[in-house]
Amino acid sequence: MELTQIRLLVTDFTACYRFYRDVLGLTPQVDDERGPYAKLSPSGGGAAIALHDRGEMADVVAALAGAPTGHRALIALRVDDLDSAHADISARGGTFLGAPAPLGDRIRVAHLADPEGNLVELQEWTGARQTA
Repeated sequence: MELTQIRLLVTDFTACYRFYRDVLGLTPQVDDERGPYAKLSPSGGGAAIALHDRGEMADVVAALAGAPTGHRALIALRVDDLDSAHADISARGGTFLGAPAPLGDRIRVAHLADPEGNLVELQEWTGARQTA
């Protein structure tokens, strides 16, 4: 088995696409905000975020019909300088749910929500990363 991607099912594809491209600054594989699918990557490489129009998926998975409620996902993005990323994203229209703060003794975090209510966590690692 191979994990190919994490995909967010969204109802307002254009708003979500613009958020990940314009506010977070991710790079789309194809710059087309009409959907129904897009994959966007951070400039440093690594895992990508995929968006898929919820209505199109509901045609295949009937249980997806209707409006979702509440926070359904959290996307964690590592940054080298949380304060700088916080300022840059705020300047591009991002609204954070609070100021950067420590989470445990190894990372600092700041959170914002995309237009669908999915949480985005920016992480700055402050301690050595543990490996299993």
